[in-house]
Amino acid sequence: MVVKNVQDLDVLPRNSSDLFDDDGRPKRTGTVWTASAHIITAVIGSGVLSLAWAVAQIGWVGGPITMLLFSFVTYYTATLLCSCYRSGDSVTGKRNYTYMDAIHANLGGFKVKICGVVQYLNLFGTAIGYTIASAISLIAIQRTSCQQSSGGKGSCHVNGNPYMIAFGLVQIVFSQIPDFDQLWWLSIVAAVMSFGYSTIGLGLGVSKVVENKEIKGTLTGVSIGLVTPAQKVWRTFQSLGNIAFAYSYSMILIEIQDTVKSPPAEVDTMKKATLISVAVTTLFYMFCGCIGYAAFGDSAPGNLLAAGGFMNPFWLLDIANLAIVIHLVGAYQVYCQPLFAFVEKEATKRYPESEFITKETDIQLFPGFKPFKLNLFRLVWRTIFVITTTLISMLMPFFNDVLGLLGAIGFWPLTVYFPVEMYISQKNVPSWSTKWVCLQVLSLACLVVSIAAAAGSVVGIVTDLKTYKPFHTEF
Repeated sequence: MVVKNVQDLDVLPRNSSDLFDDDGRPKRTGTVWTASAHIITAVIGSGVLSLAWAVAQIGWVGGPITMLLFSFVTYYTATLLCSCYRSGDSVTGKRNYTYMDAIHANLGGFKVKICGVVQYLNLFGTAIGYTIASAISLIAIQRTSCQQSSGGKGSCHVNGNPYMIAFGLVQIVFSQIPDFDQLWWLSIVAAVMSFGYSTIGLGLGVSKVVENKEIKGTLTGVSIGLVTPAQKVWRTFQSLGNIAFAYSYSMILIEIQDTVKSPPAEVDTMKKATLISVAVTTLFYMFCGCIGYAAFGDSAPGNLLAAGGFMNPFWLLDIANLAIVIHLVGAYQVYCQPLFAFVEKEATKRYPESEFITKETDIQLFPGFKPFKLNLFRLVWRTIFVITTTLISMLMPFFNDVLGLLGAIGFWPLTVYFPVEMYISQKNVPSWSTKWVCLQVLSLACLVVSIAAAAGSVVGIVTDLKTYKPFHTEF
């Protein structure tokens, strides 16, 4: 046979199904392991190091039980949410690319706007919290150097502003990564770092227990006398909130699922990734929280590695705090990508003819690698976003308490209420059936925890405001 044109060749063109998914978008490449890396990067934040303090508030009985309960709640509601990625059939149904898309497809109406406000406010707040957390770890590195040179006699107060600015500059660069799917390598690095500093914290905790020759702590936590009855109540509420929010990642679950290839069905891959991630997270949380409490008892610090919990060996503490910073660089991006994508999608929808918003220019940064696609709107808007989060971090260095409030407000609707309601709607669960009642009881119980944690956070914010000085970030 004579070939008259390239279309007659068997190898050209390639089957479109090799290049594109069923929705016409480029073929997704995510696996159970990349999805697990994204989740672990998002979930195991530096907050793992504050779990010893949380356990100290509720003791040996309440601490482990609370962590196990919330790991179950997170896993169960995440599996419900996984089922909402596609509308209708779990293999061939229409894809929902974002959490808001899933809400729109399953619930609709005003709930979509409520979800959007709560979700993106939480993502914005998390970016600020991570900027502050990175500065605290970098300050801890400088402080250990200062204490070494002064023989432990100097006050070693450090200004955190330069470190927040440096972290912001790094984020401006990484924020130019176009989308979630191209972020897999950074998530894997960040996940490895989280295991690294958690393991160091765990090892130092075990060595402290051996040094003490006893396991510290009580069954009910910090006793009244060391704190007032009112403080005990508020601290208990805060600790419940800290543990509950330490597991939260529902606000980015759908976006992570949208990076996963099929077959197998995305819902199956995501359920496996969720099980792996929550199991690993719970194991680390139990070890770090309980070993830290065993080492320090009721005086457990808010941050085992950066708040004076451990003083030696200096070099190991510096490695751990550097690992925290590297992890936070990745975690910042994992949380911000859904927000970036939402704003850019809306801008493209409103101004489809604008070259400033839609035009992409190929720039060859390194020989042999794919060219970088420069988009001016992405460059400008993401840079402004990072600058804004950095400025707020410097303006309000106690924002972690504000973040606790945002987390309290967001935990119930994003992690529990919306996944439960979408599942009921999608599966047509009859009202007042046993399953319906159980799901509503779960939702109500988590609402009570959110309200209690929000109250505890408000008390913390009021206390902070009494000594508040703008842009004063000495630690």
